Amino acid sequence: MTINIAETLVEVARKYKDRIGLIEARTGKSLSFSELQEYSDGLAVYLSENGVKTGNMVILMVSPSADFICLTFALFKIGAPVILIDPGMGYRNLLRCIAGVGPEIFVGIPRAHLFRRLFPKPFSTIRQSFCCGFSCGLFGPDIRKKSGAIKKSYPVYQPASDDLAAIIFTTGSTGPPKGVRYDHSIFATQLDLIRDYYRISPSDIDQPAFPLFALFSTALGACSVIPDMDPTQPAKVDPAKFLRSIERYKVTYSFGSPAIWNVVSRYCIQNKKTIPHLQQVLMAGAPVSGELIGRLASVLPDGAKIHTPYGATESLPIVSMEGKEILNTTWALTRTGKGTCVGRPLPGIRIKIIGISDEVIEIFRDDLELPVGTIGEIIVCGGVVTRAYENNAKETKLSKIRDGERFWHRLGDTGYLDALGRLWFCGRRAHRVICRQGTLFTIPCEAIINEHPDVSRTALVGIADINNPGFQEPVLIIEKKKNISRNDSELLTEIKSLAAGSSLTQDIRYFLFHHDFPVDIRHNAKIFREKLAVWAEMELRKR
Repeated sequence: MTINIAETLVEVARKYKDRIGLIEARTGKSLSFSELQEYSDGLAVYLSENGVKTGNMVILMVSPSADFICLTFALFKIGAPVILIDPGMGYRNLLRCIAGVGPEIFVGIPRAHLFRRLFPKPFSTIRQSFCCGFSCGLFGPDIRKKSGAIKKSYPVYQPASDDLAAIIFTTGSTGPPKGVRYDHSIFATQLDLIRDYYRISPSDIDQPAFPLFALFSTALGACSVIPDMDPTQPAKVDPAKFLRSIERYKVTYSFGSPAIWNVVSRYCIQNKKTIPHLQQVLMAGAPVSGELIGRLASVLPDGAKIHTPYGATESLPIVSMEGKEILNTTWALTRTGKGTCVGRPLPGIRIKIIGISDEVIEIFRDDLELPVGTIGEIIVCGGVVTRAYENNAKETKLSKIRDGERFWHRLGDTGYLDALGRLWFCGRRAHRVICRQGTLFTIPCEAIINEHPDVSRTALVGIADINNPGFQEPVLIIEKKKNISRNDSELLTEIKSLAAGSSLTQDIRYFLFHHDFPVDIRHNAKIFREKLAVWAEMELRKR
């Protein structure tokens, strides 16, 4: 048997009772830990009495709120796996994901019910639905009111370690989004790591920009403040609102995409503001620049820590590093094309680098492993590593390597380990450019051109090399900083000179300007290089 993190809510409610456990920044609504426990119990009782059973697959389409948190805990208590999908991934991907998992139960806000009626086919497996919100009876009774009248407790389901708790979808930054199977043991291990490594305790107040992370804070007895923002568009966060709730509730800890902290830190500097109570910031989802770390550190109090955890939906967190070490030791190397240092493996996590392959690797062999300092494919083993994708045997086979009784997960990322045991990230495996002269990796090559003061960011892509079949021609795409009025021709000359000065980029012949890179939905920071590669090929054909 393993822990069900819903059990931790029962424990913290017993221990902290009337202490505030959750706050909605948008509405000002707050619930104590005992109220969270009572609400989730009421929901669990109501849902179970109306047909939701252990093992039923439940798709949850509810906005970030106390309702979302308590519904998730309620479904954990029942033992009904929760299907969580980012609505911002676009309706085509959303519908494809829903059809792929075949949910039995639907719980959603009225707008989600309307969406289901507009696109009924992917929801054809649904046998029962519940409405979270007032809909004039169109979509059934409001379960918030129904469950609010229930004052009975609900016994927490006791899972086996491999019992399914949730299905969480990847962002789809390199291919269609995949449903990742989260066993109860995964959540339990994640909870332990967050508590022990980042030292999150009941004295903390958390403002998570990714809604699911409020579950962990609540389970650890820390108050969670749900920010007034659209989590599907972190780069468009209103920094004034985000900071207002941090200041009002004296938030000590916050997790979010680099895109959020980029906006917030710039706003603070422009308005001469600091964030006096914030003691820890976690940034994840894309490489974090030293420039951003330095800027954010300048508006935080002395002694505050900035962490850059690394991982994937399939395994998170696995590696972490403090901003101070990045600024003092690794950022200078990153700027010269050495990759992005993401830190050392967390307790219980093992990292290896193997030769890069796009094929299935069924069994791990010692000769797959590469020497220290050699760029290869990153694989990971440990308690936070998920075992499979839902209804996707092909991708599961491509992503897992059996090693006796355990298995390794292939992250789909490239990188290397240095002599100090630190992991350096060099870009996605699918984004490497295989040229006649050798293989180019995105993060190291892009770092060279990112040094130009007028460049916002760059993207290395590969297109077909018509003169060398089987190889690619590298193209470097540049997004200029806003309000740069310089002549493109003059700027391009400087960029080409910069590229020629590095062994990493000296063979790149094609450079293109692009006004606004397409990025992933969840973090608004991962560049969709596949889309840019198609665009680049079309642009070069015009010449």
